[in-house]
Amino acid sequence: MDNITIYHNPRCSKSRQTLALIREHGIEPQIIHYLDTPPTAEALTEILRKLGKTPLEIARKGEEAFKTYFADADNLDEAALLALMSQHPKVIERPIVVRAEQAIIGRPPEQVFHLLD
Repeated sequence: MDNITIYHNPRCSKSRQTLALIREHGIEPQIIHYLDTPPTAEALTEILRKLGKTPLEIARKGEEAFKTYFADADNLDEAALLALMSQHPKVIERPIVVRAEQAIIGRPPEQVFHLLD
């Protein structure tokens, strides 16, 4: 099986549940604590391609950081949004699980099964 990477926040219950489901399948994924080690704009571009989503589709719009730093989000281009997301990773939806050319957001955690089958 290809390597699996999880962009993980251990304080998030959905992230913990998704990680547990991966481990229950006998897989120890690469864990990236994305709040401590935010993905670069380039890495986010690749993740978005694999997700088939836009930056705003993976943004946590209820986060205070989103309200503060993304107030003009509708007028920003993708490069500017990705740079902001890299600088303020709390706004990135979690968890994101990547395997080869596929990625999912683990909400609900059972979504990860699409990558494990």
